Amino acid sequence: MRHIASSTVVALSLACACRGAARDGGAQGTPARAADRPNIVVVVADDQGYGDLGVYGHPTIRTPNIDRMAAEGLKFTQFYAAAPLCTPSRAGFVTGRLPVRSGMAGDRNGVLFPDSPGGLPQSEITIAEALKDRGYATAAIGKWHLGDLPQYMPTEHGFDHYFGVPYSNDMDSPAGIDYRAAIVDENAKPETFNVPLLRDQQIIERPADQHTLTKRYTEEAVRFIRDNRARPFFLYLAHNQPHLPNFASPAFKGRSPRGLYGDAVEEVDWSVGQLLAVLRELSLDRRTLVVFTSDNGPWLGFGLGSGSAGLLRGGKGSTWEGGVREPTIAWWPGVIAPGGVSTALASNMDIFPTAVELAGGEVPRDREMDGVSLVPVLRGQREQVRDVLFYYQGTRLSAVRKGPWKAYVAMPPRAQPEGAPPPRAPAGGGSPTPGALYNLNADPSEQFDVAAANPAVLADLQREAERHRLTVKPVTSQLDLPRTGKSNIPGGAKTSIQPR
Repeated sequence: MRHIASSTVVALSLACACRGAARDGGAQGTPARAADRPNIVVVVADDQGYGDLGVYGHPTIRTPNIDRMAAEGLKFTQFYAAAPLCTPSRAGFVTGRLPVRSGMAGDRNGVLFPDSPGGLPQSEITIAEALKDRGYATAAIGKWHLGDLPQYMPTEHGFDHYFGVPYSNDMDSPAGIDYRAAIVDENAKPETFNVPLLRDQQIIERPADQHTLTKRYTEEAVRFIRDNRARPFFLYLAHNQPHLPNFASPAFKGRSPRGLYGDAVEEVDWSVGQLLAVLRELSLDRRTLVVFTSDNGPWLGFGLGSGSAGLLRGGKGSTWEGGVREPTIAWWPGVIAPGGVSTALASNMDIFPTAVELAGGEVPRDREMDGVSLVPVLRGQREQVRDVLFYYQGTRLSAVRKGPWKAYVAMPPRAQPEGAPPPRAPAGGGSPTPGALYNLNADPSEQFDVAAANPAVLADLQREAERHRLTVKPVTSQLDLPRTGKSNIPGGAKTSIQPR
């Protein structure tokens, strides 16, 4: 177990009372009382777009449980993923750092593959490790996608338990299949995508029956909550859906007017309802912060198989708003006022410092941290806790947001989403122009470049970009290490998606 190296910690509680010292030089400090440390549950959907929930405006996808969560909690309208692709976005969440700092961003490979030799470095401190050091039980359920060799698995990064598929649900497909046809096949068979289901580091099923994964992940999550009701816990539930290929259980398949994509989203909504119900049943609701979000925008270019970014431009793989702005809701009865809508500029990297503060700890001081605690926003004390946000595409800075303004500062090569053939550019998509400037408060769809009328604003954002670049030290890209052509986990065939 790795510890956070830090000086004496001033612990913060919701009452802003001092709760005792933490560690110095790796020694275990006196933890706060369990009653003062809230449980933390983070639910992450895969490739779910900004427009794919009822509460965010979808007219036919029915999400009553998530809609109720928003009515009882806080809906964010300007919440961002750390990156527009799965692996780097998740790395940003678990470390509270831009993925370029940890080597979890790549220009040749946008994500990790079953034959990738790299993964999240052991030198990184994860949210699970930080909370485990504060006495939390920890579990990761669902998609991991931060490396599938033994040294990179969740149980090596602070999670007591892991149950799930270690990468995207479209991987490990046999060579020779028509990949684009297979991932939109509404009658796809699990064996077409030979992904393994693991418990900790042991294969318990291959191919995983993807029709049942959402249900089994939910059952596993509910069991973890019940088993740890007497102590603080951290649960990271990362669904494989609605990432293509879409699967739904018999109880949900054919139910949504939106088709199979809607079926998959509605089953994820059911899952959220099950979690909130067990928290209420066990009287843990007022002691638990629950966050629902998505890892990146919708995977466009697959017709009705694609999700929607709503009014936002672009999708997964791009730094247009549709690629990185995510539907996000925070729920905590008795602490978060119900029915709120927050325009706070926020990121999935902010969950790390938020959780650590609530646990009475302190974020690491020996490295650059990009997350900012959202506790003042959750408690209604402040409208904003950050002013600047950086958008990366691969390892290169693409855009900067400051207040309402977003400037594109570079044009890196596009990272390929999940390694598939690049989809056709969506209507209104295309590539941003370096030097373009948008006022996102007035123009969230990024239709009107106002750089010519605002040269001082553009210059200010370009200076922000240069200052930021000075803080980024070159590290080896774990994603761009040469791939082996052979699956790391036994039983996998050579992937049909070749290195690019």
